[in-house]
Amino acid sequence: MSDPHPFEDFRNFVYHIWQQLGLPAPTAVQYDIAAYLQYGPRRRVIEAFRGIGKSWITAAYVCWLLWKDAQHKVLVVSASKDRADAFSIFTKRLIETIPELAHLKPKGDQRNSNLAFDVGLAKPDQSPSVKSVGITGQLTGSRADTIIADDVEVVKNSATVAQREKLGELIKEFDAILKPLAHAEIVYLGTPQTEESIYNQLPSRGYEIRIWPARYPKDRKHFNQYSGRLAPFIADHFEANPGCAWQPVEPSRFHEDDLLRREASYGRGGFLLQFMLDTTLSDAERYPLKLSDLIVMDVDREAAPIRIMWASGKEQVIDDIPAVGFTGDRLHRPMYLAKEVEEYTGSVMSVDPSGRGGDETGYTVTKLLRGMVFLRRAGGLKGGYDDEALEQIAHVARAEKVKMILVESNFGDGMFIKLLEPVLRRIYPCAVEETRSVGQKERRIIDTLEPVLNQHRLIVDAALMRADQKCEPKFQLFHQLTRITRDRGALRHDDRLDALAMAVAYWSEYLNRDISREEDKRMEELMEIEYAKFAESVFGHRPAAPNFFDNY
Repeated sequence: MSDPHPFEDFRNFVYHIWQQLGLPAPTAVQYDIAAYLQYGPRRRVIEAFRGIGKSWITAAYVCWLLWKDAQHKVLVVSASKDRADAFSIFTKRLIETIPELAHLKPKGDQRNSNLAFDVGLAKPDQSPSVKSVGITGQLTGSRADTIIADDVEVVKNSATVAQREKLGELIKEFDAILKPLAHAEIVYLGTPQTEESIYNQLPSRGYEIRIWPARYPKDRKHFNQYSGRLAPFIADHFEANPGCAWQPVEPSRFHEDDLLRREASYGRGGFLLQFMLDTTLSDAERYPLKLSDLIVMDVDREAAPIRIMWASGKEQVIDDIPAVGFTGDRLHRPMYLAKEVEEYTGSVMSVDPSGRGGDETGYTVTKLLRGMVFLRRAGGLKGGYDDEALEQIAHVARAEKVKMILVESNFGDGMFIKLLEPVLRRIYPCAVEETRSVGQKERRIIDTLEPVLNQHRLIVDAALMRADQKCEPKFQLFHQLTRITRDRGALRHDDRLDALAMAVAYWSEYLNRDISREEDKRMEELMEIEYAKFAESVFGHRPAAPNFFDNY
């Protein structure tokens, strides 16, 4: 009896494909996903973090199925037709590239489109060997042994309850497409886009979910939140080695620094969904903006230290300013302040106008220095377009010496600016610029502020923090900051918070600087000044070149 072909184990097939493509050997997680594709139940969901290559592995799986049985029929469905087509095209390219799959190349009398093709040796059939379609496309009439649902849930089709209900109905069509055979299977590949992901509904329809997050769970409580769905490869290691908590699962490709950068970019909530596949967000994650991420200190009106460092040790906790966040959310003073100070490079006042109802006209004054945003003033004014409110805005702008006033233009169709400009000409001539916001307000505010807070780039004046607490809680800026969620209408009053988000969005293009490099750059500048002074005292003149040692 001859030995079985090495490709009978799909993991060997994946290894060979990766070699042929010039890729490094598959990682442990990729091999684990491959084993689940081969041996998992007929209805299964693969949730793996972004970038691990689940679509590539599954495209190889489609080739492997066709290598084993040329009569096999595969339907690929994605949120968009383009996404599904890309999967189908990649599968066809593998067949055309890998020598061991040469016998599967379509023949002259077979379908040979990138979007629907037959493989060699396949018998004539109404259904092609591989076909791609968007979830809203023409599913009716298709028949398949294997359905690959590759990222059918995306932000655009799952943001609201109505959209998720519609998507839930569309995927029910898979049961009508699947052939009534013992080997017929439906495989979902996905990353949850919302806490109420449609993937969470699939177990009630007979599916098994297996999850491969980017990190091991934080602790036992976090481990239990996965409800037994963690891949055994990860769960068993966590059980046997509790010290691996929150360590990278795939350190060779997604190391600690890489994951920290991704968390800073996505924000905590986005990272938990996209990389930890955690849809059971507790209140701590549901309210993503936290006071503990701020740096609170005395902020001067005209200058600031060139470098400020955040820390959360006991020495940095501020006890004399009450924190309005949830339990355990504390305020922190800086761990380190550079001795050198510098004038701000920008100063902006942002205004979110209101009508004559119960809302306020919210405003903030923010300043920028070396990639850090300094919040100097914030407040709310009653009266909307009243002369008194307009004059107060002008007086605050003058006191803070702002260079620009940003005004939200969505309300009043620019009328607020037309009323404000003559008041400014009389009190404090200053440039005014309209800005228009799009999309759901709550998501926009969180997506703007969360990355900046996570990177501890927002410094708040301690005096402002104290003054804010004298208002009613619903109007307090930091009460609004800690209570906002991504749900529509999460806050009844968000005027001050919206003004802050407007300002941070304005500074966003300047926030990509490396803070530590900024301090080094400043020290080099100071050294060059000292060299120039030295040259002048010794030689009687200053060197023409920026660096003294360039000439001597």
